[in-house]
Amino acid sequence: MKRPIIVIFITIFIDMLGFGIIIPILPIFSKELGAENYQVGLIAMSFPLMNFLFAPFWGSLSDRHGRRPIILVSVLLTGLAYLLFSQTVNLWLLLLSRLLAGIGSANLSVAQAYIADITTPQERTKTMGFIGAAFGLGFIIGPTVGGYMKSLSAPGHVDYVGYLAASLSALNLLLAYFVLPESLKEKRPDARFNFKVVSGIVSELKKPVIRELLAINFIFIASFMIMQMSSSLFWKEKIGLTDVQMGNTFAFIGLATVIVQGGLVGRLVRKFGEFRLLKYGTYIFIVAMTMLPWVTKATFIPIELVALALIALANGCLTPSITSLLSKTANHQEVGQVLGVNQSFGSVARAAGMGMSGFIYGIDFHLPFLLAAALMIICIWLAANLENQIRPESPQ
Repeated sequence: MKRPIIVIFITIFIDMLGFGIIIPILPIFSKELGAENYQVGLIAMSFPLMNFLFAPFWGSLSDRHGRRPIILVSVLLTGLAYLLFSQTVNLWLLLLSRLLAGIGSANLSVAQAYIADITTPQERTKTMGFIGAAFGLGFIIGPTVGGYMKSLSAPGHVDYVGYLAASLSALNLLLAYFVLPESLKEKRPDARFNFKVVSGIVSELKKPVIRELLAINFIFIASFMIMQMSSSLFWKEKIGLTDVQMGNTFAFIGLATVIVQGGLVGRLVRKFGEFRLLKYGTYIFIVAMTMLPWVTKATFIPIELVALALIALANGCLTPSITSLLSKTANHQEVGQVLGVNQSFGSVARAAGMGMSGFIYGIDFHLPFLLAAALMIICIWLAANLENQIRPESPQ
């Protein structure tokens, strides 16, 4: 594996580890500072909102000035956000720290564009799979570490949590500064740039293939978030899992994701090609969604864990394939912007899925999972449209 890919993997892993450390304790800490339920939601939504606004900005800026400086600046902003988080004593500071963290962490599109710069089309999907593995590792380790560090801080404080996350960002910054070379061969510093997020999105939505891929990714992420948020309530209220058991279950999902995206994606894409892999992932996710809400405590271990493993497999099929197809379809000089728009859509999808899940779960706990399955059926239709516009890549 090329050294820059290893550095990008470590960079994203540390980024996601810092994110994973914060997220599990954020609702608890918000309550300790006196937040109402709606305020907890607003604070949580501030992070994906900034992701939505700044992902195309970072991506387009990296097309003009190179990937490396944008990665360095965004990692620095993330570290400052964690440092501010460590000193938070009121809701306004908490909101500010999450806004700043959302701006800094909107750099995923730049990391993906970096991968697209240094890999061949044949290598790209496999390498994007390693990026997914970095995500999974961060989410496996982060929540456990974050919970432990929060226990060391006094109620109403998260100093140890913030210091650890800021230290990880500092390590990330040093690694990227000293080891990561520039990947973009042809910079365009005088290229036309538009700060308006909507303009970039509208521009890409005019392209049929990119529009279909963005729609599939949006629906999948929204469906995934509906499942993820509802699962916590379902496991706690209907299955009766303890907090430790729930943590272990989420760790299982992360571990399965690492195995699939880190080890299986490359083989699968060589055998089936990206387009087929996208369709297979959709079918697998629908099957898993229809399995999840029907288990009992007695059948949790065999059935629910199988369904969760299928979700990890579906995620491993869908996410790298969509990203790779987007990078191949886009004009080479606009890869950063296209992937930035994709990340923005993902941020909106996460917010939409999180917002919908609680309301729908309150009607009937089966509904969120069935809705997620129904939404993914739309992806089958979208994939059929894609099949008429692009020729699926032959397996290698």
